[in-house]
Amino acid sequence: MFKKIDKPMIMGILNATPDSFSDGGQFTGVGAAIRQAIAMIDEGADLIDIGGESTQPGSDAVSVDEQIRRVVPVIEAIRESISVEIPISIDTTQAKVARAALDAGANMINDISAGRDDETILKLASERNTPIILMHMQGKPKNMQDQPYYQEVVDEVLVFLEQRIQAALKAGIPKSNIAIDPGIGFGKRKQDNFDLLAALQRFVATDFPVLLGTSRKGFLGKICNVSEPTELATATAATTTIAVMNGVQIFRVHDVKENRQAADIAWAIKQSQQQIE
Repeated sequence: MFKKIDKPMIMGILNATPDSFSDGGQFTGVGAAIRQAIAMIDEGADLIDIGGESTQPGSDAVSVDEQIRRVVPVIEAIRESISVEIPISIDTTQAKVARAALDAGANMINDISAGRDDETILKLASERNTPIILMHMQGKPKNMQDQPYYQEVVDEVLVFLEQRIQAALKAGIPKSNIAIDPGIGFGKRKQDNFDLLAALQRFVATDFPVLLGTSRKGFLGKICNVSEPTELATATAATTTIAVMNGVQIFRVHDVKENRQAADIAWAIKQSQQQIE
Protein backbone atom coordinates (compact mmCIF):
# COMPACT_ATOMS: atom_id res chain seq x y z
CA MET A 1 0.00 0.00 0.00
CA PHE A 2 2.68 2.52 0.97
CA LYS A 3 4.40 2.31 -2.40
CA LYS A 4 1.20 3.57 -4.00
CA ILE A 5 1.08 6.84 -2.05
CA ASP A 6 1.29 9.72 -4.51
CA LYS A 7 -0.25 12.53 -2.42
CA PRO A 8 -0.88 13.21 1.29
CA MET A 9 -3.21 10.73 2.97
CA ILE A 10 -5.50 11.61 5.85
CA MET A 11 -5.96 8.89 8.48
CA GLY A 12 -9.10 9.51 10.51
CA ILE A 13 -8.92 8.48 14.17
CA LEU A 14 -11.72 6.27 15.50
CA ASN A 15 -11.17 5.43 19.16
CA ALA A 16 -13.32 2.56 20.46
CA THR A 17 -12.25 3.49 23.97
CA PRO A 18 -13.89 5.06 27.02
CA ASP A 19 -10.81 7.05 28.05
CA SER A 20 -8.90 8.50 25.10
CA PHE A 21 -7.68 12.02 25.82
CA SER A 22 -9.85 13.86 23.30
CA ASP A 23 -12.79 11.71 22.24
CA GLY A 24 -12.94 8.89 24.78
CA GLY A 25 -16.39 7.32 25.07
CA GLN A 26 -17.84 9.06 22.03
CA PHE A 27 -17.61 6.14 19.59
CA THR A 28 -17.67 3.01 21.76
CA GLY A 29 -21.05 1.90 20.39
CA VAL A 30 -21.14 0.28 16.96
CA GLY A 31 -23.76 2.70 15.68
CA ALA A 32 -21.82 5.77 16.78
CA ALA A 33 -18.63 4.33 15.30
CA ILE A 34 -20.27 3.74 11.92
CA ARG A 35 -21.68 7.27 11.86
CA GLN A 36 -18.26 8.70 12.67
CA ALA A 37 -16.59 6.55 10.01
CA ILE A 38 -19.09 7.75 7.40
CA ALA A 39 -18.57 11.37 8.48
CA MET A 40 -14.79 11.06 8.18
CA ILE A 41 -15.05 9.45 4.75
CA ASP A 42 -17.36 12.25 3.61
CA GLU A 43 -14.85 14.80 4.89
CA GLY A 44 -12.03 13.25 2.89
CA ALA A 45 -10.39 10.53 5.01
CA ASP A 46 -8.26 8.11 2.98
CA LEU A 47 -8.10 5.52 5.73
CA ILE A 48 -9.41 4.96 9.26
CA ASP A 49 -7.35 4.04 12.31
CA ILE A 50 -9.29 2.05 14.92
CA GLY A 51 -7.95 1.39 18.41
CA GLY A 52 -9.27 -0.22 21.56
CA GLU A 53 -6.66 1.04 24.03
CA SER A 54 -6.00 4.60 25.12
CA THR A 55 -2.35 5.59 24.87
CA GLN A 56 -2.60 9.00 26.48
CA PRO A 57 0.03 9.81 29.13
CA GLY A 58 -0.63 7.89 32.33
CA SER A 59 -2.99 5.38 30.77
CA ASP A 60 -3.00 1.73 31.82
CA ALA A 61 -2.65 -1.17 29.41
CA VAL A 62 -5.86 -2.86 28.23
CA SER A 63 -6.06 -6.64 27.97
CA VAL A 64 -5.93 -8.36 24.61
CA ASP A 65 -9.44 -9.77 25.06
CA GLU A 66 -10.88 -6.37 25.92
CA GLN A 67 -9.21 -4.72 22.94
CA ILE A 68 -10.64 -7.40 20.66
CA ARG A 69 -14.07 -6.97 22.20
CA ARG A 70 -13.94 -3.25 21.48
CA VAL A 71 -12.53 -3.16 17.97
CA VAL A 72 -13.69 -6.28 16.11
CA PRO A 73 -17.43 -5.47 16.12
CA VAL A 74 -16.64 -1.94 14.89
CA ILE A 75 -14.46 -3.19 12.03
CA GLU A 76 -17.00 -5.82 11.03
CA ALA A 77 -19.84 -3.29 11.12
CA ILE A 78 -17.93 -0.81 8.97
CA ARG A 79 -17.19 -3.51 6.42
CA GLU A 80 -20.83 -4.62 6.39
CA SER A 81 -22.45 -1.17 6.44
CA ILE A 82 -20.23 1.08 4.33
CA SER A 83 -19.99 0.41 0.61
CA VAL A 84 -16.77 2.41 0.21
CA GLU A 85 -13.79 0.06 0.49
CA ILE A 86 -11.76 2.33 2.74
CA PRO A 87 -8.55 0.92 4.24
CA ILE A 88 -8.73 0.27 7.99
CA SER A 89 -5.72 0.34 10.29
CA ILE A 90 -5.69 -1.44 13.65
CA ASP A 91 -3.96 0.60 16.35
CA THR A 92 -2.45 -2.00 18.68
CA THR A 93 0.84 -3.37 19.98
CA GLN A 94 -0.48 -6.92 20.39
CA ALA A 95 -0.34 -9.58 17.67
CA LYS A 96 -3.52 -11.35 18.83
CA VAL A 97 -5.48 -8.10 18.57
CA ALA A 98 -3.97 -7.34 15.17
CA ARG A 99 -4.78 -10.85 13.92
CA ALA A 100 -8.41 -10.59 15.05
CA ALA A 101 -8.71 -7.15 13.44
CA LEU A 102 -7.21 -8.34 10.16
CA ASP A 103 -9.61 -11.31 10.16
CA ALA A 104 -12.47 -8.84 10.69
CA GLY A 105 -11.44 -6.69 7.71
CA ALA A 106 -8.58 -4.42 8.73
CA ASN A 107 -5.78 -3.88 6.19
CA MET A 108 -2.91 -2.39 8.17
CA ILE A 109 -1.20 -2.41 11.58
CA ASN A 110 -0.29 0.76 13.48
CA ASP A 111 2.06 -0.24 16.31
CA ILE A 112 3.19 2.50 18.68
CA SER A 113 5.75 0.11 20.18
CA ALA A 114 7.29 -0.67 16.76
CA GLY A 115 7.14 -4.38 17.53
CA ARG A 116 8.82 -4.19 20.93
CA ASP A 117 5.78 -5.04 23.07
CA ASP A 118 5.05 -8.17 21.06
CA GLU A 119 7.71 -9.23 18.55
CA THR A 120 5.28 -11.70 16.95
CA ILE A 121 3.35 -8.77 15.48
CA LEU A 122 6.21 -8.38 12.99
CA LYS A 123 5.91 -12.03 12.02
CA LEU A 124 2.15 -11.57 11.60
CA ALA A 125 2.65 -8.57 9.31
CA SER A 126 5.08 -10.64 7.25
CA GLU A 127 2.79 -13.67 7.02
CA ARG A 128 -0.22 -11.57 6.02
CA ASN A 129 1.74 -9.22 3.74
CA THR A 130 0.25 -6.42 5.83
CA PRO A 131 1.57 -2.84 5.91
CA ILE A 132 2.82 -1.78 9.34
CA ILE A 133 3.63 1.59 10.89
CA LEU A 134 6.55 1.64 13.32
CA MET A 135 6.51 4.46 15.88
CA HIS A 136 9.08 5.80 18.33
CA MET A 137 8.11 6.03 21.98
CA GLN A 138 10.30 6.51 25.05
CA GLY A 139 8.85 4.36 27.83
CA LYS A 140 5.23 3.21 27.96
CA PRO A 141 2.05 5.28 27.88
CA LYS A 142 1.80 4.83 31.66
CA ASN A 143 5.15 6.53 32.31
CA MET A 144 6.29 8.08 29.03
CA GLN A 145 5.84 11.67 30.25
CA ASP A 146 7.65 11.07 33.54
CA GLN A 147 10.64 13.28 32.80
CA PRO A 148 11.54 12.11 29.28
CA TYR A 149 15.06 13.07 28.28
CA TYR A 150 17.20 13.15 25.13
CA GLN A 151 20.61 14.55 24.34
CA GLU A 152 19.83 14.83 20.61
CA VAL A 153 16.20 13.92 20.10
CA VAL A 154 16.22 13.81 16.28
CA ASP A 155 19.32 11.62 16.08
CA GLU A 156 18.07 9.28 18.81
CA VAL A 157 14.64 8.83 17.26
CA LEU A 158 16.16 8.19 13.84
CA VAL A 159 18.53 5.56 15.25
CA PHE A 160 15.65 3.84 17.05
CA LEU A 161 13.50 3.77 13.92
CA GLU A 162 16.35 2.39 11.83
CA GLN A 163 16.76 -0.42 14.37
CA ARG A 164 13.06 -1.24 14.24
CA ILE A 165 13.06 -1.10 10.44
CA GLN A 166 15.86 -3.67 10.43
CA ALA A 167 13.88 -5.85 12.84
CA ALA A 168 10.86 -5.64 10.54
CA LEU A 169 12.91 -6.47 7.45
CA LYS A 170 14.53 -9.39 9.28
CA ALA A 171 11.04 -10.68 10.14
CA GLY A 172 10.27 -10.78 6.42
CA ILE A 173 8.27 -7.58 6.00
CA PRO A 174 9.05 -6.02 2.60
CA LYS A 175 10.30 -2.46 2.55
CA SER A 176 7.19 -1.38 0.63
CA ASN A 177 5.03 -2.40 3.63
CA ILE A 178 6.88 -0.28 6.21
CA ALA A 179 6.15 3.29 7.31
CA ILE A 180 7.64 5.21 10.23
CA ASP A 181 6.31 7.65 12.82
CA PRO A 182 8.56 9.87 14.98
CA GLY A 183 6.03 9.61 17.80
CA ILE A 184 5.14 13.21 18.47
CA GLY A 185 3.95 13.51 22.08
CA PHE A 186 5.01 9.99 23.05
CA GLY A 187 7.71 10.39 25.67
CA LYS A 188 8.68 13.84 24.42
CA ARG A 189 9.10 17.26 26.01
CA LYS A 190 7.52 20.27 24.33
CA GLN A 191 10.78 21.31 22.70
CA ASP A 192 11.47 17.74 21.59
CA ASN A 193 8.23 17.78 19.63
CA PHE A 194 9.12 21.02 17.89
CA ASP A 195 12.65 19.81 17.16
CA LEU A 196 11.19 16.72 15.49
CA LEU A 197 8.76 18.82 13.47
CA ALA A 198 11.63 21.07 12.38
CA ALA A 199 13.58 18.00 11.20
CA LEU A 200 10.86 16.17 9.29
CA GLN A 201 12.94 16.17 6.11
CA ARG A 202 15.46 13.91 7.83
CA PHE A 203 12.75 11.32 8.44
CA VAL A 204 11.47 11.65 4.88
CA ALA A 205 15.05 11.16 3.66
CA THR A 206 15.01 7.58 5.06
CA ASP A 207 12.93 6.73 1.98
CA PHE A 208 10.17 5.25 4.12
CA PRO A 209 6.75 6.91 4.19
CA VAL A 210 6.36 9.07 7.30
CA LEU A 211 3.21 9.29 9.41
CA LEU A 212 2.70 12.38 11.56
CA GLY A 213 0.42 12.35 14.60
CA THR A 214 0.13 15.80 16.15
CA SER A 215 -3.65 15.91 16.36
CA ARG A 216 -4.99 17.97 19.27
CA LYS A 217 -1.88 17.27 21.34
CA GLY A 218 -1.02 19.15 24.49
CA PHE A 219 2.24 20.74 23.30
CA LEU A 220 0.20 22.63 20.68
CA GLY A 221 -2.15 23.84 23.39
CA LYS A 222 0.76 25.17 25.41
CA ILE A 223 1.83 27.35 22.49
CA CYS A 224 -1.72 28.46 21.69
CA ASN A 225 -2.76 28.86 25.34
CA VAL A 226 -5.60 26.40 24.80
CA SER A 227 -6.52 23.69 27.30
CA GLU A 228 -9.40 22.03 25.43
CA PRO A 229 -8.09 19.50 22.86
CA THR A 230 -11.09 19.91 20.55
CA GLU A 231 -10.11 23.57 20.03
CA LEU A 232 -6.78 22.60 18.44
CA ALA A 233 -7.98 21.68 14.95
CA THR A 234 -6.42 24.80 13.44
CA ALA A 235 -3.13 24.29 15.25
CA THR A 236 -3.05 20.69 14.05
CA ALA A 237 -3.76 21.80 10.47
CA ALA A 238 -0.81 24.19 10.69
CA THR A 239 1.52 21.26 11.42
CA THR A 240 -0.08 19.31 8.57
CA THR A 241 0.63 22.14 6.15
CA ILE A 242 4.28 22.37 7.16
CA ALA A 243 4.71 18.60 7.09
CA VAL A 244 3.28 18.26 3.58
CA MET A 245 5.75 20.85 2.35
CA ASN A 246 8.51 18.73 3.92
CA GLY A 247 7.40 15.51 2.26
CA VAL A 248 5.36 13.77 4.97
CA GLN A 249 2.72 11.52 3.43
CA ILE A 250 0.30 10.29 6.13
CA PHE A 251 -1.51 12.34 8.77
CA ARG A 252 -3.35 10.76 11.71
CA VAL A 253 -6.01 13.26 12.81
CA HIS A 254 -9.28 13.70 14.66
CA ASP A 255 -10.45 16.65 12.55
CA VAL A 256 -10.53 15.29 9.03
CA LYS A 257 -12.08 18.20 7.15
CA GLU A 258 -9.67 20.84 8.42
CA ASN A 259 -6.61 18.69 7.82
CA ARG A 260 -7.82 17.49 4.42
CA GLN A 261 -8.08 21.12 3.32
CA ALA A 262 -4.68 21.99 4.78
CA ALA A 263 -3.03 19.00 3.14
CA ASP A 264 -4.61 19.65 -0.25
CA ILE A 265 -3.62 23.32 -0.33
CA ALA A 266 -0.08 22.55 0.80
CA TRP A 267 0.18 19.76 -1.78
CA ALA A 268 -0.94 22.10 -4.59
CA ILE A 269 1.69 24.64 -3.55
CA LYS A 270 4.35 21.96 -3.29
CA GLN A 271 3.54 20.70 -6.79
CA SER A 272 3.84 24.22 -8.19
CA GLN A 273 7.07 24.74 -6.28
CA GLN A 274 8.57 21.61 -7.85
CA GLN A 275 7.57 22.75 -11.34
CA ILE A 276 9.12 26.17 -10.81
CA GLU A 277 12.34 24.67 -9.53
